[in-house]
Amino acid sequence: MRIIRFLLLLTLFLGIGYYFLQENNMDAEDAIDKFSKVLEQKKSLLESKEVPKKRKSISLEGDVFQWIEKPSDKLLETFGEPLRKDLSAYGYTWWVYTDQFNQYIQFGVRDDKVVTIFATGNDLSIEPVKISESYASVNDQFSFNKMVNYSKGLSSYTFHLNEEDLKMRPLAKITDDIFIQFYFDTFTKELSSIRVIKAETLLKHRPYEIEYRGDLPESPDLTDKEWKKVESGMEQQIFDITNVMRNQYEKDPVDWASGAREVAFLHSKDMADNNYFSHYALNGEGLKERLAEKDIDYRTAGENIAAQYPDAAAAMEGWLNSEGHREALLNNEYTHLGVGVYRFYYTQNFLSKL
Repeated sequence: MRIIRFLLLLTLFLGIGYYFLQENNMDAEDAIDKFSKVLEQKKSLLESKEVPKKRKSISLEGDVFQWIEKPSDKLLETFGEPLRKDLSAYGYTWWVYTDQFNQYIQFGVRDDKVVTIFATGNDLSIEPVKISESYASVNDQFSFNKMVNYSKGLSSYTFHLNEEDLKMRPLAKITDDIFIQFYFDTFTKELSSIRVIKAETLLKHRPYEIEYRGDLPESPDLTDKEWKKVESGMEQQIFDITNVMRNQYEKDPVDWASGAREVAFLHSKDMADNNYFSHYALNGEGLKERLAEKDIDYRTAGENIAAQYPDAAAAMEGWLNSEGHREALLNNEYTHLGVGVYRFYYTQNFLSKL
């Protein structure tokens, strides 16, 4: 018997952090001791972009579970071409459908079949539940438990959910090998998003403590070129989901900020390369210094960081459920956002322009 733990905690291994500053009103040297080593600069990977106009609404008729194992041709027939196709770190490609205001759906496609779905937003039909439904109501339908079992052949697996898991991301088994993760806003106790997922893919994500006999499936060993595609996709996913979430809470959308994206990416990469998790680099420089170095003008700025979440959607739900990060995510003063992802390190840089 082997036991591994993959817990979504506020630590380096699964951490989130928030940092706020107002121009000329915060000194990084007052917050942390000076360290050595200065991060080399890297050219931005993305061009400037703006929030597109609204797209056609998406309607998932019937149970959302029915789309698992459906062929990708069925997606094209029903929804048309996706807005993007983003490579994931787990052997499937996200087909992203969103109007970038009211709804967001991404289908994970592997070998031309749907293996996972993530969905959030106001105008979604995701039977048998709905976004903003109360925790109590969803729990009545699915009876959340601390232990959820799965077996395949001679292998057996038990997902152990802690108290935080049960409140924020309970798991339910729908069929022999299909599960659903319910992401809740713990401040409102309402459903924020859902993820329908095949067992093998869930075992690759490893969002919970797992007790198992047999083997765990391994994720693909990505090349640097493939990682760049994954990172770029997650950056855009975080940007899109941010605006859909802001709309859910009646906040104005933010525009893309390519300069802030570069700053965010460099900080994510520095944390990964130098094995730390902080708003301050090892040389003591914080967000104020990083923005100044790139000559970025702003009135106020804020930074959310996260590490070791399995993907962009999971990181977004982590930020939503942490008071400081939620404040940045839903702050109506912010007008622009740059997102930088390196491997499983995530940084959001919010700006209020001068």
